[in-house]
Amino acid sequence: MLRRNFLALIGFIGFGAYMFNKQNELKKVIKDKFELGLHWPTKDPFLFCAHHLDHFPEGTSNQSVPEKYLKGRNLGQDFGLKDGFRMYHGTEIPGFPVHPHRGFETITIVNKGYVDHADSLGAAGRYGEGDVQWMTAGSGVQHSEMFPLLDQENKNIVQMFQVWLNLPARNKMVDADFKMLWGNDIPKIRSEKDGYELSIISGEYNGQSFFQAPKNSWAADPENKINVFLLTLEQNGNFSLPAIESNSNRMIYFYEGESFEVNSETISQGYGIDCYVDEKIEIKASAKSKVLILEGKAINEPVVQQGPFVLNSREELIQTFNDYQKTQFGGWTWERTDMVHGNEKKRFAKYPDGKIIYPTKS
Repeated sequence: MLRRNFLALIGFIGFGAYMFNKQNELKKVIKDKFELGLHWPTKDPFLFCAHHLDHFPEGTSNQSVPEKYLKGRNLGQDFGLKDGFRMYHGTEIPGFPVHPHRGFETITIVNKGYVDHADSLGAAGRYGEGDVQWMTAGSGVQHSEMFPLLDQENKNIVQMFQVWLNLPARNKMVDADFKMLWGNDIPKIRSEKDGYELSIISGEYNGQSFFQAPKNSWAADPENKINVFLLTLEQNGNFSLPAIESNSNRMIYFYEGESFEVNSETISQGYGIDCYVDEKIEIKASAKSKVLILEGKAINEPVVQQGPFVLNSREELIQTFNDYQKTQFGGWTWERTDMVHGNEKKRFAKYPDGKIIYPTKS
């Protein structure tokens, strides 16, 4: 009798442990997996993500690439990696000379190196080393984004992201705007216990929030829960993301490191994943790693895009081309189409009203 009761008790404990483990078992969250190149897949409300990693040579006195490195390149359309870098649309200075946008936003995150901005509103800036520029194209703006080679003796490394965030129909024709988010002002959450550091470019995590997008951005409203996170994991570090609302999308990009476990599924460095949003996610890294996370509430409106114009209908797209031909979105008054701002490593932002701001001291 005692033996039977003892076995029953053991069976009950075993069943309880089984149920506990079942309840705490991490469910599969990977909907799709894709390899990372220069341009990465995104989902609503995000439109586009480019990751630039270029090891540019030493610069010349006018911040350009020495002529010997330009031979054999398709200048103006140089997107093939050669000698560790691309010129993109630049012909002397790498980058993106003057071009227009309408109907969305650009979030430019510069981890290494510098970017020089100039636009048709008269605004300008030099930013880098952890800074973020957030630009609302709205009804239309022309701008240039060049990579000045400020070091004339050593390599100039540029590592950055440009993310395009859509605007809802009601805000597609707002006035163009931009904000500079200096690296020192971007909140960072560090956990020595779990071995991670999280930079919150937009959004909220573990009670810490940062919503500093321009006023007409989809990300300006905390209800839309737009999270743009840069995550650094130490060797054997781990990080968790809670489930989010079903009308949202979540994409995770593993761009530096070796291998990762995502709810026990293995992902290699150089891959990204599209995730189910209704489950908690746990990420573990085998080595020091870097990860980009883009997530938030979808806009759920038609997207009609051609190049740098993103509207809701073909008629609006045709009107945009007509408007650009007539107005040039304010025209271009800068002395160069690939404008750069001198040889000093001095970061600044000049707004259309003439106000100039500089980074805050750490």
